[in-house]
Amino acid sequence: MREHQGSMQPVAVDSPVVPAAAPPEPKASEHPPALPNQGNTPPASTEQNASPTITPPLSISLSPSDKKANQAIEKSFSLYTTNLKKRFSVWLERSARYIEIMKNILREKNLPEDLVFLPIVESGFSTKAYSPARAAGPWQFIAGTAKRYGLVIDWWRDERKDPVKSTAAAADYLKDLHDMFGSWSLALAAYNAGEGKISKALKRTDSEDFWSLLDTQQIRQETKDYVPRYIAAAIIANTPEEYGFRDLTYHEPLEYDEVVLYVPVDLEIIAKCAGTSVNEIRELNPELRRWSTPPNTIEYLLRLPVDTADAFIENLAKVPDEKLFSYETYTVRKHETLKKIASRSGVPVSTVLALNSLAGIERLSAGEKIKLPPRGKYVADIDDKMTARKVSRASKVALKSSKKGRGHGSQHSRLARKGSKSKSDRVAKGKTRTKAKTRKA
Repeated sequence: MREHQGSMQPVAVDSPVVPAAAPPEPKASEHPPALPNQGNTPPASTEQNASPTITPPLSISLSPSDKKANQAIEKSFSLYTTNLKKRFSVWLERSARYIEIMKNILREKNLPEDLVFLPIVESGFSTKAYSPARAAGPWQFIAGTAKRYGLVIDWWRDERKDPVKSTAAAADYLKDLHDMFGSWSLALAAYNAGEGKISKALKRTDSEDFWSLLDTQQIRQETKDYVPRYIAAAIIANTPEEYGFRDLTYHEPLEYDEVVLYVPVDLEIIAKCAGTSVNEIRELNPELRRWSTPPNTIEYLLRLPVDTADAFIENLAKVPDEKLFSYETYTVRKHETLKKIASRSGVPVSTVLALNSLAGIERLSAGEKIKLPPRGKYVADIDDKMTARKVSRASKVALKSSKKGRGHGSQHSRLARKGSKSKSDRVAKGKTRTKAKTRKA
């Protein structure tokens, strides 16, 4: 276990005040509603509201004469209000847990509040969402982009799943995209496809706006659908009853206490000291991937249920230090390396390093004691499984290629030996017809 300086006990942090997320009162209308301008769209935006029947969020421009664009949006309305109505209802209900705290972050970063509805399209506001492309969390960050915007992803935690931290990162990314493209429609398209793909598409088609890309083959259909679906989702979410979403049971808004831990602590111990369940601790701290808080950080900001911080600190002080963080002790065998131990135990080398405060350059001695994850508490999550699957596929391809190479090599070797022997025999028996070349004087 990593040694820490200072007190072994946590420090309480003030609980954030999160107002309840109440759905807006619907207004009767025969047409899709015109959304109010939030008044905080960055000055760089040049898009203006243009449609008399649909005013898209973020002041995204939409011409009534652009049939393809309007058809794409109407198709998205139809999708959400018919085929996906039950699922969309779940997304709306779940959104109430995170929407206000996310709006606060967007306001702090001077971004339009309507961006808060983007997670509907991305994940249905699920912190557990995980795509085949290995994007994770409510904002569906891939690892590279997440790390570029300051989110930590390691064996112990994945901050893409944290609704607060990932929202701050998404806000920074969206702001950069808007600064790059000058319009929210293109910024959203780039959020889905990547800024490089959108830049190339605009350059190749000599286009200046998103809608003109719908008739091209330069972007995938998923990206063509992405902006229309966001527009429809945001409009419905603002006035759900107007689109037939009634009697929704909204989740309670996210509220919590916070404490700072200076040593790693098992989630079971945390739950017991806070008078709650492990599931509740995981719900409040969805970034945590293992049985404990991370041991590879000097301090960790932990969320607890509201009004439990004081009792938690008092109860935790009664737990012996050696009981706070569980692990198994492994005795190093002769000639064993960290890599061999990690392979035998089924955990990454980085995990063994983190558990033992090692740098990776140490030579282990026979009889030395090291820490390993406790059996029964270490459970592979979906990212572990995806990584294992990727490694397995790569190994199979390498093995197949290796066998193929060895096969050809063996065949060539046999042919060479056979040919050499055969030729030797023929020459010896005088059956070769090759004429010797002589050099003239």
